[in-house]
Amino acid sequence: MSIRALRTLISIHRHGSFRAAAEAEHLTPAAVSQQMRNLEASWKLELFERSLRSPKLTLTGLALVDEAKSIVTAYDGLADKVRPDDEVSGELILGAVPTTLTGLAPLALTQLKKSHPSIRVRVVPGLSHQLLLQIERGQIHAAVVSKPEIIPSSMVFSEIAAEELVLLSSQGTEDLPALDLLQSQPFIRFNRDAVVGRKIEAWLQNNGIVVNDVMELEGLEAISSMVAAGLGISIVPKTCVAENSHLPLTRIPLGNDVPIRLLGLVSRNDSPKAKVIEAAEIALLKAVSIGEFHIKT
Repeated sequence: MSIRALRTLISIHRHGSFRAAAEAEHLTPAAVSQQMRNLEASWKLELFERSLRSPKLTLTGLALVDEAKSIVTAYDGLADKVRPDDEVSGELILGAVPTTLTGLAPLALTQLKKSHPSIRVRVVPGLSHQLLLQIERGQIHAAVVSKPEIIPSSMVFSEIAAEELVLLSSQGTEDLPALDLLQSQPFIRFNRDAVVGRKIEAWLQNNGIVVNDVMELEGLEAISSMVAAGLGISIVPKTCVAENSHLPLTRIPLGNDVPIRLLGLVSRNDSPKAKVIEAAEIALLKAVSIGEFHIKT
């Protein structure tokens, strides 16, 4: 028995097949099959029903998956448990939604590096729902996301910032109230697969506003460039960390019922990386308190 084999067993349960688990664990299907046969032989247990076209976990196999999760979690957290309380190090695989990658994330990681130089961070971009799935699958440790409608019970969400949504226009656009601009100007949508995109769509519908769509984009940087070029207006978050941007843009309040995007750090509530994730949360809050990200030249 090995930790690697237990990880593979968990992956088979998570992904539903030997082939999918092989891709997730960077193994060949034959290697996955051999690991499982070795587990069954070592413990003299029948873990899979192999009379089916695709092997399926037996009740014994399912029970072992639950035990394996506890063992793997404890193994991954061994080093952190024996380190002195003031020493935080190790790897953090951090997901982040695109709107945070040019302001909040780089400033926070700079603060984290100053406080804990031994922490190694790998950043994985993605939309909120994609990042939650990657956390559930154990592919990343934590993620900076827009607060989703539903947070899985296996995860904890720590709020980092509340960002108002504003209307974004070029400086050459007519000086009109936001509602008038929305009804008269071409509209560049924020991707509706994103939490913030769905929030914008809900606000438009609730206010009976019909817009003239001309494009739908994912990144704040791309939307800002299109707006600055005079190709339309948009609704975007007023980012909690301002950036060095020389684009000719104007941000106009949406009114009294302005929608809010909540940004937060989400992770599994049983994560073995608890100390590192806590350090990342502190760095994120520090970045928000600073409020501006400037690149020194």
